[in-house]
Amino acid sequence: MLRHLQPLLDELAALPDDSSRIIAINEARLAIHAISSFASEPVDCVLWVPCDSVVANDYNPNKVAAPEMKLLETSITADGFTQPIVAMPADGKYTVVDGFHRHIVGKSSIIVRSRVSGHLPVAVINSDREDRGDRMAATIRHNRARGKHTVTGMSEIVVELKRRNWNNAKIGRELGMDSDEVLRLQQISGLADMFSDREFSQAWEAVPSQGGETEQVMDSEIDRAL
Repeated sequence: MLRHLQPLLDELAALPDDSSRIIAINEARLAIHAISSFASEPVDCVLWVPCDSVVANDYNPNKVAAPEMKLLETSITADGFTQPIVAMPADGKYTVVDGFHRHIVGKSSIIVRSRVSGHLPVAVINSDREDRGDRMAATIRHNRARGKHTVTGMSEIVVELKRRNWNNAKIGRELGMDSDEVLRLQQISGLADMFSDREFSQAWEAVPSQGGETEQVMDSEIDRAL
């Protein structure tokens, strides 16, 4: 098999510069990925793309302290990139789904950027996960698997998913949370968002007060949720 590939390898090696060689190898990887038994797995095809084409998302709740960022830079400097950046392509750019801090190191570290010729390793998320809500959920799952996320950031994510018509059951399932955790995160951002769900649409009912005026009360189900 190698003898059949050798002409292609020789042609790639003979390309005049790194840039054209990187582009050609990416094209070869994509062609192989298309017929791979693991074509549904993003890590099956890691592309090297210009780092300026990789942009941060605007919702990542994962925060890393300065010492840990320095350690990450040391790790990548010493050991190289051992994990790709997970991203979604859009408008000629790649938006980070996971690997925000790796992408920052790749851009800002003079040593790393020089070594990889201003490129970053990217695994492209599957096309059926390109909706913003799905991308947000994927980012949270990666962060939670590592045990790193901020409560406020998580609350904002949950509220945005609610506004995108995700119900509590779907949020819990996609983010790996139980129902109580979903409710608590909604509480942080206010009751109006918390009770915008259809299942809570009848949570308030009008009853006459002792003075004859109408007032609002919560049913027992939501009272227990609080």
